[in-house]
Amino acid sequence: MHPLHAIENVPRVMSKPTASVSPVEAHPDKNVIRVQLRQNTVLKDMTAEQSAELEPHLMIVDCQKADYLLNQGVYEMEQYFILDGILKRVVSNREAKEMILRFTDERDMETSYAAWRLGTRTPYSIVCVTKARVAKLSMPEWVKFLERHQDVKHSFEYAVMKEMSEIMAHTITLHLLDAPGRVKRFLRKHPELFDRIPKKELASYLNLSAETLSRLKQRGKI
Repeated sequence: MHPLHAIENVPRVMSKPTASVSPVEAHPDKNVIRVQLRQNTVLKDMTAEQSAELEPHLMIVDCQKADYLLNQGVYEMEQYFILDGILKRVVSNREAKEMILRFTDERDMETSYAAWRLGTRTPYSIVCVTKARVAKLSMPEWVKFLERHQDVKHSFEYAVMKEMSEIMAHTITLHLLDAPGRVKRFLRKHPELFDRIPKKELASYLNLSAETLSRLKQRGKI
């Protein structure tokens, strides 16, 4: 059975909270944050008026490695825009077996929009791989904003579909490619992330042991 078939909506215990949270206007780096928000893949084409409307709903979260932003198996959902650092989307079953679905870094976003629309629990957790900074707002507020701005909604929903397609392609890759092929595909698709992700995390994503990943590199096969 494929790992995804065994996944259940198992509530996960969040790591001990270490994050600081503040509105954009109250954050000491607010000017840099506003620039970063304008560079985000979903927000970059918004008008100044749309950005001004959205900003009061955003909270800036400065979090540490291994902090959970979203727990698997809950109904309370949020929308995240990554400003700094790397996040991962991960699913777990009742035996605590985990599968990493994707990594996300600056200028990208993370979401549980599909689960919100379907009225289901969150099917995965969102966890910080490194120290990170994100802008977040509640999913109900984000959906209301999207309904008022159909151009942003179109761009956002396209990004969600693209994410789902990429996750499906990765899942197929785990079955069809050998170990060197999986690593080479990741290098081709995400060269900017290879040296930033801890090798243990990357190996898990590629369904390899850390030792195998290291051995492939030492033998010049990747």
